[in-house]
Amino acid sequence: MRIRFMFCFLMTVVCLYIASLSAPAQEMNSSGRNVTEMKMTTIPGLPTCAMGSVQSGNPTNGASIIFAKLPDGCSIPWHWHTPTEHVMIVSGVVRMDMKDAKSLTLRAGGFVMLPSHHLHQARCVKACSIYIYSDVAFDIHYVNANGKEISPAEALKNVEEKAATEMK
Repeated sequence: MRIRFMFCFLMTVVCLYIASLSAPAQEMNSSGRNVTEMKMTTIPGLPTCAMGSVQSGNPTNGASIIFAKLPDGCSIPWHWHTPTEHVMIVSGVVRMDMKDAKSLTLRAGGFVMLPSHHLHQARCVKACSIYIYSDVAFDIHYVNANGKEISPAEALKNVEEKAATEMK
């Protein structure tokens, strides 16, 4: 268990280091904030139960780091992203199901890397806070049981959620 913790910790440090290297020059000044200082908003395409705050970069046109908070039961059904997605768990419990891979239950300190176009779904089992690093512009493409792409509204209807349409 200690080896797994150390591996997760080291992967988190490596991901944050890589993210810092890809940040635009104007963002290289030291900056930081506590969660209580972050302005949490809805994120287009995600369920309204998922609130986020961009910490670095611009998710609409490049690499970014987003801090997100999800309450118990908040689900993001089967989907994929264009970027490789790096997810680091700060608190709570997240259940990650992935096509052609073993499901994971991640707790504080947990980490998962999801390659570009890799089908997965997530459910916050216990209220969770996470960081998401995307290596290019962040997007989300929901799919149905047959793997056909569907709209966020259609996908989220199945988990009794609504898709956010703007950051507010």
